[in-house]
Formats: sequence, structure tokens, C-alpha cells
Amino acid sequence: GIVGVLGYGSGIIGRYIDIPDEFPGVEHFHTVRVNQPSGWFYTTAALRELCEIWDEHGSSILNVHGSTGDMIFLGTTTDQLEPCFAKLTAKGWDLGGSGSAMRTPSCCVGKARCEWSNYDTMDLCYQTTQNFQFEMHRPSFPYKFKVKCSGCPNDCVAAVARADMSVIGVWKDDIRIDQAAVKAYAAGEIKPAGGGTIYTKLDIKADVTDLCPTICMSY
Repeated sequence: GIVGVLGYGSGIIGRYIDIPDEFPGVEHFHTVRVNQPSGWFYTTAALRELCEIWDEHGSSILNVHGSTGDMIFLGTTTDQLEPCFAKLTAKGWDLGGSGSAMRTPSCCVGKARCEWSNYDTMDLCYQTTQNFQFEMHRPSFPYKFKVKCSGCPNDCVAAVARADMSVIGVWKDDIRIDQAAVKAYAAGEIKPAGGGTIYTKLDIKADVTDLCPTICMSY
């Protein structure tokens, strides 16, 4: 790119204005992409740490999170790029991918929070990120390449729509149905959403079988 940090060919998107005399405050407005943790799990301490770095070296404007996956720092000047990068790496953060490189892999929360996940999306995302550091930070492709990991066909990370390589978890065994529970839900003996809804009965057809991505059930 037109600007960057030492040793990296991506992670910084250069932004200059054509009329700096009229808008000197945004003469430079570079973007910094920060590699996110798998599943976008942040502690409040981590978020505060990132905000303090960006308050010091940039505009304080964040994009949390865009479809690209990274934490986006919007707006800084060329002279602040290296100090910002140094502060980030000193705290254990790294830049994400940009340009004609492998982009930062992303995933749904997977087994951490979701009962539908068929594999450990966060582990695959982490291992992929670690194994392809060179391809992420030193663009060598004719075009960008994105990897996204979804734990089930609901595809909450929109891998099919947004990735070049979509990893979707699917169920490989026969479908398993607790028929007694189905009858109890249909009769209202078991309340939908644990009772946290105005509905007294679960509409099995509308809320379960019609929403099955593989259409493997009927009611």
C-alpha cells in the first residue's frame, strides 16, 4: 500500500484527501486493521486497552466489527502508524490482513456459546490464523482470499456469502429427535424459550421443521 509499518505489507489502508487545504484535519486518515480474537470475545479490559491506544494515536473512531472481521481503527496520520503499531504489539495484539493477501480468518462463537455447533470453530480459526501469518501480512496473491468458519448450516458468520473458503459444520449421523419432548412442546407442557416469550406453545412446523437448513424433518 501507500503507507504501512515496518515488515508488514498489509494491515494498514492508506487514506489521503485530494483537497488538504480545505480539510486539513483529514489530510491523512489512514485505517488500521487489528486482528480480532476468535469468536470476537473481548474482555472489558482488552477493549479499554485498545481504546486507550487509539485515543492516543488516532481519531478514537472504531468499527466493531465489520464484515471483514478485524477491529477497524478509522483515521490516523502517517507519523502515528509506527507508534500505534508498537503499542499494539507490546500488548499482544497484531494487525489483520488487507489488500491482495489472505484476510483475517473469522468464525462464529461455536461451542463457546452455541449448542448447534458441530465443530470447534474458534480453534480452527485460531490455528488457521497462526499457520498463515506470512500470507496475511505480506500480500502475494493476485486477489484477496477469505476464510470463514461456521459451526452449522445456519452460517451465522455468513461464510457462504462472504468467504472464498467456507467451512460449514454439518451433522453426519442420522437425525435424532426426542419425540416425547416434541409432544410436550406442541401441547404447551414445555414453554418456548424457557418461558421467556409471550407464546404458550412452540409452533413445531414454523419454528423448527420449516427452518431446518437441510429440510430433513417434517411435522
